[in-house]
Amino acid sequence: MRIVSICPSNTEIIDYLGLTPLLVGVDDYSDYPEEVQSLPRLGPDLSINMDKLESLEPDLVFSSLSVPGMEKNIENLDKRNIPHITLNPQSFSDIADDLLTVGKACGIEEHAMNRQSEFLQIVTRLKTISSGVHHPPSLYWEWWPKPVFTPGKINWLTELSEMIGARNLYEDVDLASVQTDWEDVQKRDPDYICLAWVGVQQKRVNPDIVKKRPGWNHMRAVQQDRIFVLEEALYCRPSPLLLKGAVKLAGMLHPELYKEVQSR
Repeated sequence: MRIVSICPSNTEIIDYLGLTPLLVGVDDYSDYPEEVQSLPRLGPDLSINMDKLESLEPDLVFSSLSVPGMEKNIENLDKRNIPHITLNPQSFSDIADDLLTVGKACGIEEHAMNRQSEFLQIVTRLKTISSGVHHPPSLYWEWWPKPVFTPGKINWLTELSEMIGARNLYEDVDLASVQTDWEDVQKRDPDYICLAWVGVQQKRVNPDIVKKRPGWNHMRAVQQDRIFVLEEALYCRPSPLLLKGAVKLAGMLHPELYKEVQSR
């Protein structure tokens, strides 16, 4: 079977199921696992080269509405009668469902059920441990610095935060993505600042820049140097890699509580 993924979260779901050897092409931003680096690149996820994609003669293409603007690619796949499945994960249960959807489509339903079960077991384990945290710290997640974008209530990072004994600073805003400003973040005064800029490599993000923002030197997170620069791939994409990110951050926030999970 020849399959194509046109967004990173799909590529990571495919890998979690052990289907990476079936991939014959990916979008420009898919960077995990390492094996996909040598595959044909089909352009940015919002502007896929359909001629090149079609030339790969895929049996199935995986698109995703979790990437705003993907609709254009889906319309083009329809026009060309290219077999495709569109995912739209926004939560951990959605990701679990998608594991089964992809597995069934690729003929490995039983294996996909096993992987889904393993995924959900880790989610349950993390949630059970988090119930022992009596004063969850607030996390300000920064997806982009100017204009400021941060996840709201309807986002996997709100769920991830709760899962590791914390809470999303903007969990009160009933949106997936919130545009705000530095002044509002300062007023909310988070316990931790989590910088995970979309499309920017971790090594290129300098945590010192937030200390220079007007008034931020008065914030608890800045005064106590509780600023994390996090890997985009582990937090900004709705894929099984979120679990890896969750375990990593849980160990940073509550090392004693999550010691057992981290050692696995």
